[in-house]
Amino acid sequence: MNNIKIQKLLAGETIISREAGNSMLPILKSKQAVRLAPITWEACQVGDMVYCKVRGNVFTHLVKGKNEKRGLLIGNNHGHINGWTKQVYGKVIEILKD
Repeated sequence: MNNIKIQKLLAGETIISREAGNSMLPILKSKQAVRLAPITWEACQVGDMVYCKVRGNVFTHLVKGKNEKRGLLIGNNHGHINGWTKQVYGKVIEILKD
């Protein structure tokens, strides 16, 4: 695994992350810093913003649904659904001001 953010979260570290893209506007701006705390998919709730991997892509998106067998349903803030995953590494605990 070559994703340093995932490695740090799996090691129990809280990290600062910045990601490009507008899929989370107006909650998050492109490259706006967020503080991510380690979390498992089981501990997440619908509405949480999580750092996760869905179909090979890693991003910070919203939890839209939860199912014991399938994991979390992930989507952006504009109605797009990315899919189900159990590969959840961090939860946004703070949106930092730029």
